[in-house]
Amino acid sequence: MCRTYGDPDVIGVEEVPPPEIGPGLVRVAVRAGAINFPDVLLIANRYQVSVPVPFIPGSEFAGEVTEVGDGVESFRPGQRVFGSTMVGAFAEEVVVSASSLTDIPNGVTDDVAAAFGVAFRTAFHVLRSVAQVRTGDELIVLGAGGGVGSAAVQLGALLGAVVTAIASSPEKLEAAKACGATRLIQHQAGSDLRAALKEALAQGADVVIDPVGGGLAEPALRSLRFGGRFVTVGYASGTIPHIPLNLVLLKGVTILGFQFRDFAIHQPEEMVNNEVELLELLVTGQARPVIGATFDLNEVAEALRLVGDGQAIGKVVLRTGSV
Repeated sequence: MCRTYGDPDVIGVEEVPPPEIGPGLVRVAVRAGAINFPDVLLIANRYQVSVPVPFIPGSEFAGEVTEVGDGVESFRPGQRVFGSTMVGAFAEEVVVSASSLTDIPNGVTDDVAAAFGVAFRTAFHVLRSVAQVRTGDELIVLGAGGGVGSAAVQLGALLGAVVTAIASSPEKLEAAKACGATRLIQHQAGSDLRAALKEALAQGADVVIDPVGGGLAEPALRSLRFGGRFVTVGYASGTIPHIPLNLVLLKGVTILGFQFRDFAIHQPEEMVNNEVELLELLVTGQARPVIGATFDLNEVAEALRLVGDGQAIGKVVLRTGSV
């Protein structure tokens, strides 16, 4: 429960009444939740949408249906599902719209299902529909050891791109390599990312996927060849970059952005088609999230700090049934 805004230490575990169910809604007994960087921002009241306190944080979960509201025909008690919501997932129960749920395929664990949805849906929509990655494209992924970054590496390689992974530690780069990255570049404070990219990609890159922002965005954009595509996905660094527009003019590049809400509104058919294709990759085992750490519910503050400090490798899973 978040009763006041602040860093992850403001979060506490409490006993509260179960959420009420209504028409079109489904009650899920949560087995696992996955932490996303916006969860940390919401707790600090630094996200683009403000959630009034008190609220239960958590946007991604997997578990078992225990009750369905009037009008729900697509789910039944006992069914294993995963889904997402703005808040409420870091609890023993969550009540959400039936439209936000998906069946968990056979052979997929609760941890994997919980960690899959947000990161892989983001990465796949960005790669397939926004950046329009094609076979043979040179693809740079910033923050390649994180949740969205490792998903973008894995899916980019599956789409036929040659992936250059940028990450802050050898451990994160190893995770990116296991996901299919061909080139690995470690960035640190004071290091010259622009020079490293120029050496690695003498002819330039076709696409940059940036879930980090901050000081990495501009050197990555400079590494694009003429006509390249740069997609901004988020700002895990905590800093929104300022891009000199003369670079766009001189290099003829396209800068694009992605967020779920707008994509669902403006490209609903493409969103559905992408997610059918993505679910098949999960079913066949071709796409699997990197899970770098798991915590029990009463360790939620520690888990949130790991993500908020940028130290997590892949996704961090919260086993919400353990109190």
